[in-house]
Amino acid sequence: MDCVKSEQQYLSNTPILVTRCYDSGGACIEITDFAPRFRQHGRIYCPTLLVRRVQRIGGNPRLRVRLRPAQDYGRERTSTTYGSHHIRYVGKDLVLRLTTDASITAVLEENAFFLEDAITLLLGPDETVQGAVAEVGDHFLSETTGYWRDWVRSLGIPFEWQDAVIRAAITLKLNVFEDTGAIVAALTTSIPESPGSGRNWDYRFCWLRDAYFVVNALNRLGATRTMERYLSYILNIVAQAQEIRLRPVYTVTGHSVSDEREIASLPGYRGLGPVRIGNQAYAQVQHDVYGSAILAATHVFFDRRLARQGDEALFHRLEPLGERAAELFDQPDAGLWELRGTARVHTFSSVMCWAGCDRLSRIAAHLGLADRAAYWRDRAAHMHEVISRRAWNAKKGTFVATFDGDALDASLLRLNELCFLTDDDPRFVATVRAIGRELKSGDFIFRYMEADDFGTPQNAFLVCTFWYINALAAIGDRGEARALFEKVLACRNRHGLLAEHIDPRTREQWGNFVQTYSMVGLIGSAIRLSIRWDQAF
Repeated sequence: MDCVKSEQQYLSNTPILVTRCYDSGGACIEITDFAPRFRQHGRIYCPTLLVRRVQRIGGNPRLRVRLRPAQDYGRERTSTTYGSHHIRYVGKDLVLRLTTDASITAVLEENAFFLEDAITLLLGPDETVQGAVAEVGDHFLSETTGYWRDWVRSLGIPFEWQDAVIRAAITLKLNVFEDTGAIVAALTTSIPESPGSGRNWDYRFCWLRDAYFVVNALNRLGATRTMERYLSYILNIVAQAQEIRLRPVYTVTGHSVSDEREIASLPGYRGLGPVRIGNQAYAQVQHDVYGSAILAATHVFFDRRLARQGDEALFHRLEPLGERAAELFDQPDAGLWELRGTARVHTFSSVMCWAGCDRLSRIAAHLGLADRAAYWRDRAAHMHEVISRRAWNAKKGTFVATFDGDALDASLLRLNELCFLTDDDPRFVATVRAIGRELKSGDFIFRYMEADDFGTPQNAFLVCTFWYINALAAIGDRGEARALFEKVLACRNRHGLLAEHIDPRTREQWGNFVQTYSMVGLIGSAIRLSIRWDQAF
């Protein structure tokens, strides 16, 4: 009732959250929150259920339980019915059931009560819980703890920064929609990129670009199942795409995202609205998606750990994506930064189109399809020549963000990792140096500095700093890269998590949270910078 201090941490190597609260008299309670997830009957059991266990640790704690579900984006409260051990919260489209061994009256009337031992609360579908509530909660906790620790034990992590990498990997896995394999960019909507910027977006969807980065990161850690499930998701989208036109973003079920609209009933994060539902990016033209889809699928042709290997039939299903990439690589689009007011030929989009065709050539060669390998090699070579000529600014002595342009953007830091340039290519080295001069503010790299539809960006896009760290290491500045990596790690919140943006002056995080891009960047930099296990001791 009069909490004066709280402590919070994840249970080691799990996403199970443990909070301790202390009152002014020294009484203490421990709150354990989690969603069940474990193997049962040969499949993953992960019901839409939240479990909360509240236990008395010491003293004579008095507490109050408030549960006030709302619907229609907060406009209406649900109605309630109840039984001896449950309360039903009845909404228009959904009925929730709270099953608990706490006093039903105390919860309904929000009455304070003394906690003598422990209570368990299960909030989920309107279904009867089989068994005693406390026993069910304890069983779920034990099985969920075991599941996550077994999963972490299977990861191939770097020697250094192990805790940071483990937390990032768990977080990425939590962003996967198990049923379809879709990977959600972030689980929030409308946390602004910076205060008063209007850059408030709904990220609760699957961007093909973001998902490729997640798949690549988890695959490098040995978590291959996410890649296999995501490939099924992508192939189902390709099968239903009209004329092989891919959208940048889809719902978790593989359908078109709804039109963007504002919700007046919600004030937004810290009152900094608007709150937006849906994302208009679904209607944009972003040509890099073809390369992203092909690159995500490439793993299955070469990774011998997988039960089902990529074959000639899958290769032929990918070829139409390559044809689209070759057709569109030098055409204007909105780019990976999803600019709303202008369309240009973005270098990153062009390079991703090239990468798709380049990987098709490698896959064909791997499968022994000599004619198809030569075909895609020729397509890729032509694209490489055009990009190298038109995206290079001789006056600046660097690659630039758009064909025949003169501005830089942070995506150019990916040119080596996409194998478009080698690490020691003087053109790449010069581009990295220029980005350090022009896009760096304090310890952080901005995605670009020029004004866009919403003005000049005020905060740095966190993954760009990880890209810069990797580029520094690639061109030989490993010491500087390690020092900068440590500085970025120090900006994580107390649970080791990162949002999308950061204020380079205050180091306060902004933007949707937790951001998969940022956690992917952390994993990639840790792997690149860590000493090897056989050199560690």
